[in-house]
Amino acid sequence: MDYGQPVRFGVFITPVATEQPLELARIADDLGFDVLGVQDHPYQRRFFDTWTLLTAMAMRTEHITVFPDVANLPLRPPAVLAKAAATLDILSGGRVELGLGAGGFWDAIRAYGGPVRTPGESVSAVEDAIQVIRLLWSGQHGIRFDGKLYPLAGAHSGPVPKHPIGIWIGGYKPRMLSVIGRLADGWVPSLGYLKPPDLLEGNRRIDEAATAAGRDPRSIRRVLNAGFVDAETLVSLVVDDGMDTFLVSEDPDDMRAFAKEVAPRVREEVEARRSRRAD
Repeated sequence: MDYGQPVRFGVFITPVATEQPLELARIADDLGFDVLGVQDHPYQRRFFDTWTLLTAMAMRTEHITVFPDVANLPLRPPAVLAKAAATLDILSGGRVELGLGAGGFWDAIRAYGGPVRTPGESVSAVEDAIQVIRLLWSGQHGIRFDGKLYPLAGAHSGPVPKHPIGIWIGGYKPRMLSVIGRLADGWVPSLGYLKPPDLLEGNRRIDEAATAAGRDPRSIRRVLNAGFVDAETLVSLVVDDGMDTFLVSEDPDDMRAFAKEVAPRVREEVEARRSRRAD
């Protein structure tokens, strides 16, 4: 199962309240990584706010794309997320994607004033949010949307993002995977929670939902929070399991070794295997 997408590499950064995340962003940019993902847990007292940090990262880098990995929907209303993402996309020259998650640490979310949702409500919230965000990137005025959890009642959209921002969803259960296939632009699982055999099953469910909705499954990015993984495993994750973007650990020495030794080898081997399959 290989969707033929370009192979990309990034770094998963913890938003600790020091200069470290900004320094790591600069290193990743200089090393030629493609994306930076920053986890979003506003209730963690030792963490910076993710969106503010993403903005600072974008302003201190030149090439790398930034995204929340993944934005905490119960604490970030989708209309405001849409505005924040569009604004940063414009200011950064089109270097933003939007990772979105349903939440999960419900005691902490409740302590921060957020809603506590059932699994079904969480999926409905993500489904609503994808549509709300897209509507508020459309440039339309007087938008109405009859959402279950996030209705719009005459909203005016804008600004329009500089480029078509992808909405990448973190999730594992069948109904969420169906939502990804029908509505989203990418899937963002973590290898610590989902092993390669489960990746195949997750991709299958996404593909079935995409096909039923008249979408091309190959257009959906498959973004894996992978940690530090060897080249052979990464090649297999691309050509056998369908993943295309990998976020590795944030240790500077590991980042340098990966960019110098692992990433070129993976891209070369994936290209070779794809060429052999095409013959």
